Amino acid sequence: MRSRPIFYTVVFSLIAAGLTLAWFRHTHLRIPLWPGERKSVWLIEARVDFFATGGPVLISLDLPADPPGFRQVSEQAASPGYGFAVVEGPGGRRGEWTRRHAEGRQTLYYKVQMIRDRTAGRDEPTGDKPKPQQFVWNEMQRTAAQPLIAQAYERSSTPTSFARELIQQVGASRPDQNASLLLADFPLPTLLMRLLNHANVPARISMGLELEDARRYQPLQAVLEIHDHDRWVTLDPRTGVQGLPENLLLWHRGGQSLLDVVGAGRSDVRFSMIRQTLPAMDLARMQFVDGGLSRLSLYHLPIEEQSMFKLLLLLPVGALVVTFMRIIVGVRTSGTFMPILIAMAFIQTSLVPGLIAFVTIVSLGLMLRGYLSRLNLLLVARISTLIVLVIFLAAMASVVGHELGFRVGLTLTFFPMVIIAWTIERMSILWEEEGSREGMVQGFGSLGVAVLAYACMRIGAVAHWTFNFPEIHLILLAMILLIGQYTGYRLSELRRFDVMTRRR
Repeated sequence: MRSRPIFYTVVFSLIAAGLTLAWFRHTHLRIPLWPGERKSVWLIEARVDFFATGGPVLISLDLPADPPGFRQVSEQAASPGYGFAVVEGPGGRRGEWTRRHAEGRQTLYYKVQMIRDRTAGRDEPTGDKPKPQQFVWNEMQRTAAQPLIAQAYERSSTPTSFARELIQQVGASRPDQNASLLLADFPLPTLLMRLLNHANVPARISMGLELEDARRYQPLQAVLEIHDHDRWVTLDPRTGVQGLPENLLLWHRGGQSLLDVVGAGRSDVRFSMIRQTLPAMDLARMQFVDGGLSRLSLYHLPIEEQSMFKLLLLLPVGALVVTFMRIIVGVRTSGTFMPILIAMAFIQTSLVPGLIAFVTIVSLGLMLRGYLSRLNLLLVARISTLIVLVIFLAAMASVVGHELGFRVGLTLTFFPMVIIAWTIERMSILWEEEGSREGMVQGFGSLGVAVLAYACMRIGAVAHWTFNFPEIHLILLAMILLIGQYTGYRLSELRRFDVMTRRR
């Protein structure tokens, strides 16, 4: 009795571990739960045009680094004749093109694939509070800025609400005299940034790219970021709405300039974009990291070994089917693992050709076994003789199939020849000792269970889960253990109680 709680604890632990690891693999490695899933990916291209003066050239473009609401899938640069490198620095990520000598009109390309991810890069946290920037005002500008700052300060209580009040004053459809004077000297986003920093509220201008399918030469839009407590908060400088629209990719976040050019002039950067639909599994492979749970991924193995494990990892599914059919349903089979191996063979040959080949070889083997029984051979000699005969029959079937133009014969070598030989021997013994009926029951029972196991293993979701989520096998093991504890009536035995039911 004491072992029962321990048993159920082990079963529960296996199920919990399998589900936890599978869910962690789904969220951490972003492996889709269902096969055939597709996701929308934005392919964005930045085109840099400039005129080189004939000497060394250095082009530095600010690149998106963990933008809010988006996750980078891949990036590449098309720069014939130029060296390219991504440089990480205090100002963020920058792409640098270099060339010893260039002259005339030049064009460089940078492409990046982005996918929507609501959990990525939200409200960039900071450590120490940044210091406000210092700007130079002339006397007239300073005089106009003071009342705007004072009025917004009285109507607010936090840096964010202070910024919204400034936006309402300066961005009004009919701004007052002070706002109009300043707007004549500065663009709206620049003016707001200067006013906020003048009021000791750290602020910066960032540039976002509005994503629209099949758009060319899309300009960047300015957004305002203010430092509130321990993080940067994004505001629309025209409306004061907090946060970013879903289709706005924050490309440039403060720091250095968007584009720096050395050794050239008349530079310009333009953006084009297109929305693509790619398989989710391909995206997951492209984003695999080199640590954590990804080290246990089968995708790190060579392709040949991956193909092998893709079939081997289906065996526990077949084992679960055989266990259920024998213990719960009560189907009698010729051996325990033989139906699983036959099901694996059906996966290689397809169902109908595999059934035909199996029935043909076993029937011929039974006839030959009948002749061997007259020779009074020992068991080892009989099995060895059957193996030779089965291989000979398979070879003949392959040759005949090739001559007739059928592929069925060529795939017979996938059958476990030793298992088939032992099946022939077992059915012969059953035929002799328990009669033809029992031999036929176990033979067709094996085929029936094999077909059912084949049907389960051929389900696309099952093949996807067993290969991409190997921890699912812990759940299969727990289910087999639970079925192994069943001691009730089998479903096939219920027909014995039909008489009692009729009498009632």
